[in-house]
Amino acid sequence: MATRRDFFSASALGMTALAMQPGAALGQIIETSRNRVRTSMDVALPYIGTVRARSTKEISGSNWLLGCETLDRDFADYNQYKEFIAPLGIKRLRLQGGWAKTEKAAGQYDWAWLDNIVNDAAARGFQPWLQTSYGNSIYPGGGGTNLSAGLPTSNEALAAYDRWVAAMVTRYRDKVLDWEVWNEPNFADNIINTPEMSADFNVRTAQIIKKIQPGARISGLALGHFNKTFTNRFFDRLAEKKAFPLFDNMTYHDYVYNPDANVQEVLELRASLARYSSTIKLRQGENGAPSAGGPGRGALWDYPWSELTQAKWNTRRMLGNLGLDIESSVFGLVEMAYTDGPINRLNFKGILKSDASKRVVGPKIAYYAIQNVTSIFDDQLDRIRDLHKLHTIGAAGPDDHAFRCSTDRRLAGFGYRHKVSGKHAYTFWQTENIPVDANALSPQEIMITNADIAEPVWVDIISGAVHAVPPAQVVRRGALTVFKGVPVYDAPIVLADKSLISIAQDKA
Repeated sequence: MATRRDFFSASALGMTALAMQPGAALGQIIETSRNRVRTSMDVALPYIGTVRARSTKEISGSNWLLGCETLDRDFADYNQYKEFIAPLGIKRLRLQGGWAKTEKAAGQYDWAWLDNIVNDAAARGFQPWLQTSYGNSIYPGGGGTNLSAGLPTSNEALAAYDRWVAAMVTRYRDKVLDWEVWNEPNFADNIINTPEMSADFNVRTAQIIKKIQPGARISGLALGHFNKTFTNRFFDRLAEKKAFPLFDNMTYHDYVYNPDANVQEVLELRASLARYSSTIKLRQGENGAPSAGGPGRGALWDYPWSELTQAKWNTRRMLGNLGLDIESSVFGLVEMAYTDGPINRLNFKGILKSDASKRVVGPKIAYYAIQNVTSIFDDQLDRIRDLHKLHTIGAAGPDDHAFRCSTDRRLAGFGYRHKVSGKHAYTFWQTENIPVDANALSPQEIMITNADIAEPVWVDIISGAVHAVPPAQVVRRGALTVFKGVPVYDAPIVLADKSLISIAQDKA
């Protein structure tokens, strides 16, 4: 059994010193070799290579967004990590507009900090998703300036907020198409933001954006945790105002220790939204797990996380969202140094490790694992929507798409079809528990009906290792294909046609 001592970034021992050196080349920090993540897992399949990471320029589009939040409060530094975005293969960046950082004196806007970020991101081919939060304390009733902050409430503050939003949209409308209103208005300690207030504030903001930029795509809600009462009243208010057409999607955030534990709540939220609109989508707007436990900042801190369990959590959540047709944002790119309290603390949800000066030390295991996800699952794949799990494989019809595992019924399973070749890829992982800091493989016999896989390969998403599935382990009986000896565990594996995997050849 592999432990986390067996599973680490290849250059971890020398990376810190290298990253601290001025002028250190990005290619020296981001590993691309087979050993970028090492594992002692004994995979009883022939090794043939490793997943080749693809940059944003190589990917036309995908399901993923990347969290670059808290720059408005100086908890991270965009200039320190911007070079790490393109190699991750994600185009859309979630950012916060920072009213209080921009307008420190009434009526005077200093856009320099945000210009630097938005202009650089656009020049690199990224797509900013810009949020209109938080409040501004220079105005009485201006709302809070941090997470769980109260909304602006006074007439003076709301008028100033309106002017700031209008100025920001006018300034960036040629570079920003996607906007989001506020952040987590229903947070537990935020008792002053009622659902109706939040809905009215969403409508007010969306109307300003649409007046200036009619083609803007606007995200509403930004739910901090599942709350049926809040969302139903929020949606009722939007319906009362006939305001749903202002929005492209509704976003939610939900931090749970087991990333597969909230599927039912997600489906219920989508069903609730569908009662009001058949066109507005649901989006996972912010989610991630820490890489270390203990007192810190943010959700899930009170669990003994490691780099390995963080990588498992993030990739299970990403591919679980993909399997539910829900866009998914990874929170966040870099560890955030919170300086707004009596003690400076790090939020370890970043997939890049940073130091006290906010400089990037290097990628964590999750960074490389997410590269593997983005390299394989882009917009050239369509989900096989009718794929389902069968207890008895004989129950499948001749044109049915189904799978069955020989002994492990805890598997999540999703299937994808390439738009051009028609070849298939399937993802599987154990869903029962919180990710563990070990890698115990369970060889399974996986049966799939109507699987279009001519040359099967097995891919470990965490390490990127690609192994062949030998012909002797593949049995085809009409529409049924049986893959024998398929290793599964509590992180995603991919069973796919080799043509769908970009493979970097190297020596075993």
